[in-house]
Amino acid sequence: MSVMVKESPISETDMIAEAEKALADISRIRDGVGRVIFGQESVVERTLVALLAGGHALLVGVPGLAKTKLVETLGVVLGLDSRRIQFTPDLMPSDILGSEVMEQDEFGKRSFRFISGPIFAQLLMADEINRASPRTQSALLQAMQEYHVTIAGARHDLPAPFHVLATQNPLEQEGTYPLPEAQLDRFLMQVDILYPEIEAERRILLETTGIEDAKAQNVLQPVRLKEIQTLIRRMPVPESVVEAILTLVRSARPGQGNAETDKHVAWGPGPRASQALMLCTRARALYDGRLAPSIDDVRALAEPVLQHRMALTFAARAEGTSVRDVVAKLVKGI
Repeated sequence: MSVMVKESPISETDMIAEAEKALADISRIRDGVGRVIFGQESVVERTLVALLAGGHALLVGVPGLAKTKLVETLGVVLGLDSRRIQFTPDLMPSDILGSEVMEQDEFGKRSFRFISGPIFAQLLMADEINRASPRTQSALLQAMQEYHVTIAGARHDLPAPFHVLATQNPLEQEGTYPLPEAQLDRFLMQVDILYPEIEAERRILLETTGIEDAKAQNVLQPVRLKEIQTLIRRMPVPESVVEAILTLVRSARPGQGNAETDKHVAWGPGPRASQALMLCTRARALYDGRLAPSIDDVRALAEPVLQHRMALTFAARAEGTSVRDVVAKLVKGI
């Protein structure tokens, strides 16, 4: 019999009642997204899991796979105030954070007034985030981790909830700045977007080349999203799942006794990866209509949670080994 670990006291009856309400809301969210985004069920699931868990996600895929469309659709369906920033090499921190301007009133008195930038949104789409300079990326990093920005020594809190969904093109790397490890670690998951199945692509052809495209409809309010995020943090987690998370994450670190890891991995995930897996397994369980996560949730989320938090050795890269290959082997050990 597995022991259940609870984050905060809540009766089983109340948990079931809250979960049933959340399940109905999540079902409406899935239907709302499905009206606009065809196929890509795994991508939609993982992105929604990241949002339900209260985190940020990095969407990686070649052009034309509806990354931007997905983020726009989620903003409408979830009722979030969303903004989009197209990152370019000449983008400055003030372009996304905002800046202070000097104003003069009718009596000649001068004062500074803060004009907020596009980062003051509940859902920020950072399009082609790796095109921004390190200086601009560091400004975004504080916002992603601290949920506030500092301008001229003054703190400005960001709206709640606040999520960043960033996109990245894995092919065209000329003129880009690789994201620093500290910023990658702030993304709850890296969601890889692949080409759609043939039936999904057939539906895309038929339904998006006519006079009218399907439009996303709002089904949820930000306050309700916050309530669901709180519920997820209160969900019980079996001790077996906790042990599976610890085993998986620790085995991905060099020097922990795993021969494959010692051979191929230069540096591995930190405790933030364990925290991400705890939150995401809960969110995935609720997304699937369950009241507690299982080890299968850990296995399903291992790749998107760990792959951007690990680096391979030069020898491993020379052999053609990928991070996904290493994670797949580690998953078999739990």
